[in-house]
Amino acid sequence: MMTKSKNHPEGLSPEDMDRTHHAAFTQGRPWSAAEFDALLDSPFTYAVGDPRSFALGRVVAGEAELLTIATHPDHQRLGLAGKVLKNWQDAAMARNATEGFLEVAADNQIARTLYLSYGFAESGRRRGYYPRKNTSAVDAVLMSVDLRKAQTAE
Repeated sequence: MMTKSKNHPEGLSPEDMDRTHHAAFTQGRPWSAAEFDALLDSPFTYAVGDPRSFALGRVVAGEAELLTIATHPDHQRLGLAGKVLKNWQDAAMARNATEGFLEVAADNQIARTLYLSYGFAESGRRRGYYPRKNTSAVDAVLMSVDLRKAQTAE
């Protein structure tokens, strides 16, 4: 078992994150427990959620980056991703972030719709960023949100 840092939430281990990420990300390369553990060793990085659904973020100089969000397929369509995204935004603001940003695959319409519903807007693209098995790479859609406005819109 990996060592637990202060950034590991109660009840969510890097191994849990690995299992959920592997189950949720069938396209591309899911992250390993060692990668989650190393990221959480940084004082700028934090996670919210539980083994069913979690988000990993980083706050630096007032900007919060959503590094990844995943919901295990056995628990999808229950509203967990929305709760986790809201908790990620709250945790970012508690760390003095005022802006949030992320990137998402252009073909991930479910995630893009979720982000739009939480105040994110498209702010750019990276062409051919995400490799795909047996097909062309897809764009990364860059999205951003003013966290202060997202909080008042609820």
